[in-house]
Amino acid sequence: MSETNLTPARIERPTGLAMTMHNWKTALKTQTPYLMTFGIALWLGAYYLFVEGWELPRFNKLPGPVEVITEWLNPDPDWGMSLFTPEYYDHVVVSCRRILISFGIATGVGVPLGLFMGWSKIFRDYTFPILETLRPIPILAWVPLAILMFSGFETPVIFLATLASLFVTTLNTLLGVDSIDDDYFRAAKSLGSKKHHIFFHIVVPGALPFIFTGLQISVGVAWFSLVAAEMVSGEFGLGYLIVDSYMNITYVTMVIGMLTLGFTGWASSVIVRMVGNRMMQWRLRALALEGR
Repeated sequence: MSETNLTPARIERPTGLAMTMHNWKTALKTQTPYLMTFGIALWLGAYYLFVEGWELPRFNKLPGPVEVITEWLNPDPDWGMSLFTPEYYDHVVVSCRRILISFGIATGVGVPLGLFMGWSKIFRDYTFPILETLRPIPILAWVPLAILMFSGFETPVIFLATLASLFVTTLNTLLGVDSIDDDYFRAAKSLGSKKHHIFFHIVVPGALPFIFTGLQISVGVAWFSLVAAEMVSGEFGLGYLIVDSYMNITYVTMVIGMLTLGFTGWASSVIVRMVGNRMMQWRLRALALEGR
């Protein structure tokens, strides 16, 4: 008599493009994408009514959405800036390159710094007071110092964006280490794990959810710090485009720059979130088992 095979069948999970399509189909069955679409439509409707529909006094100097979108999609723009002009992409590329460099430096320094601050009390006692002293200083207060320290237009802007992003990344990583349950450390030590094993197998994975949450906030902080720096010490970029358009009274171009900044910053946050989900499949499975 043959024994019954009680081994559960292995479920093949879709990967790559199939997984992406599956996630999209699943998302379309929920109310989230429809509420997002409704929210955007509501915002555009309010924008249109305030500026072009009701022509409220406080908004009478602003270009309306119809004028902005028409100019944005115009092959021969009246104000010289649209999706069809090379200068538009020059500003976008310059800002994206600066963000990539700044965010990369902040992540490469801030994540290890936060991990070691949470891992070692001695190291934390040395570094945390310095971090907490520098963190409240507004990014614009660093502008004169950055100009004095670095030559040219590029390096000061990157320094300012890196600095703002660094504080967020470090503190969220530190919070992630502090959130790890002490039982994991006691269990690892009782099983004879060495310190470097505990660090790489408990501290780093346990802090990852907080790290990627911090990185999503960090990339947003990097964007508005970058724009502030470009307005003061820039020659190209979306921040420079916005302030230059304001100074030249080309308000349509100013709004185009602001909307481009919003979409670009949103896309960068989505990329960080996708990378985080990719690296934390174990957490997604745990949340799914919990019904979250």
